[in-house]
Amino acid sequence: MKTVLITGCSSGIGLDAAHHMRGRGWRVIATCRREEDLEARRAEGFDAIHLELGDDDSVARAAEAALALGRIDALVNNAAFAIPGAAEDLPRGALRSIFEANLFGTHDLTRRMLPHFRQHGGRVVNISSVLGLVGIPWRGAYVATKFALEGLTDVLRVEMSDTPVKFVLIEPGPIGTKIRQNSIPHFERWIDWQSSARADQYRNTLIKRLYDAAGRKDRFQLPPSAVSARIAQALESANPRPRYYVTTPSYISGIGRRLFSTRALDWFARRS
Repeated sequence: MKTVLITGCSSGIGLDAAHHMRGRGWRVIATCRREEDLEARRAEGFDAIHLELGDDDSVARAAEAALALGRIDALVNNAAFAIPGAAEDLPRGALRSIFEANLFGTHDLTRRMLPHFRQHGGRVVNISSVLGLVGIPWRGAYVATKFALEGLTDVLRVEMSDTPVKFVLIEPGPIGTKIRQNSIPHFERWIDWQSSARADQYRNTLIKRLYDAAGRKDRFQLPPSAVSARIAQALESANPRPRYYVTTPSYISGIGRRLFSTRALDWFARRS
């Protein structure tokens, strides 16, 4: 039985992926931040480990605890959060906090697993986003972390090509999760929107959407199971693709990115 470590299993993509991969015969080690979520995962029969990606010591303890459970064949870096707001209203501390979790902590955990993967073989699947391909208003902080994750993963894929470790990106578009609701505390902590030059725009757009209790469904939105299916492909394919797109916007953006990359390479080739 193969084992996968999945981060961010409190809800949404991480939780669905944990159940999906277990259903496919994998042993799943699930990480969560809150004790009540850890207890829920244990009650469901998962090995569950506390992980706070923004805390260096927590990342070190989580990696050690996971490796103490035996051989691990794959890592799915899913945990992340968002800070909605106009880019001009993002204070330095907000960017620092989101990068600590979405990028620095994710990379730290990956590095701690790499010696094990070098020895036994392994696969790292990083959950990115269509917002790692294109930027949209109000999502600057999240976009920045996902663009960074994309670049770092691409470099790791190339650098680790002489090892038994494979790196894969999954790029969903709109997925029905709690990320919007979960972003509210971060928004309230960091964004002084009422003092913003864009206060009226906040009031007429973002605030209504952010606090929409009915949770209006996005166009092209798919359930977390759509991402879980791609995670299974990335983990079980003998030769996984560098990227897997999930929803219509990510396919369209991915095509645009590939066209740009091809043209950019041609441009550099003509000038080399």
